[in-house]
Amino acid sequence: MEPKAHHVVIGFFTLAAVAAALLFALWLGKSSADREWAYYQIGFDHPVSGLTQGNPVLYSGIQVGDVLDLTLAPDNPAHVRVLVRVHKEVPVRKNTKAGLILANITGSMSIQFTGGTPESPQVQGDRDNPPLILAEPSALNNLLNNGEALLAQAERLLTNMNRLLATENVDNVSALLGNAREASESLLANREALIALMEQFNTAAVRAEEAAIKVSGVSDNTRAVLNNQVVPVLGAMDTAISTLQPSLERVNRITANNEHALDSGLQGLSQLDPALRELRTTLRTLNNLTRRLEQDPAGALWGRSTIKEFEQ
Repeated sequence: MEPKAHHVVIGFFTLAAVAAALLFALWLGKSSADREWAYYQIGFDHPVSGLTQGNPVLYSGIQVGDVLDLTLAPDNPAHVRVLVRVHKEVPVRKNTKAGLILANITGSMSIQFTGGTPESPQVQGDRDNPPLILAEPSALNNLLNNGEALLAQAERLLTNMNRLLATENVDNVSALLGNAREASESLLANREALIALMEQFNTAAVRAEEAAIKVSGVSDNTRAVLNNQVVPVLGAMDTAISTLQPSLERVNRITANNEHALDSGLQGLSQLDPALRELRTTLRTLNNLTRRLEQDPAGALWGRSTIKEFEQ
């Protein structure tokens, strides 16, 4: 009798637990049915891989609803329309943004609402006429959509790397490294000569600096001479020219005013030439006469030639 009583007690508790679970499920179903929902249609202009019916709808990371249906846009099959329901007390406003986020590592996606300021009016809709909210593309979605292009670029990069690391190129790089090693060894072997050459360069640089200092000194002296001597002379010449300028202008005016008188004077000088020739002839004759008077006064006066006496 005692084992049979234990089975009855266990059966009673089992039935009680099942009944309690059924009552809890009915309560949850009634609570979910009694809750009021607001319906929205999210528009996507890109694929929504990983999003299915029943996936959660979040608002700033908190679940506020779920996905009811996914359809293609009737005017453009490249666009997707997702019907969601959100708790009616959640304030979805005109400036609220919607987008896709990764739900877990399996690739499942969720819809998340963000933003919305209290000044913006609130939008609500029923299942038959849900307002349309255009989703913004997310960085993750862009990465997933552009994954194929990234893989193609990665493949091209690997192909180019394989070409770069070909045997011929590796041999060429090895030859370059060998040449570089030989050049460095040659430089090390001629280190003393290089040091001497550098010392010569240093000496030449010192001499060049000294020459530059001397040239600078000569330039300073030349500048001093120009400033102290040449510049005053040029100033004096400029002053003299400025002083002579009025005199030259006066001579030009006198010449212009007495042009006819000067022409007449020049004509008179041309008439004086015959008189000057006659005067020169007369002076020559007087000179001869004077010389004869000095030598033989009597002969010159009386026209007789003097008898010379000769000693025997």
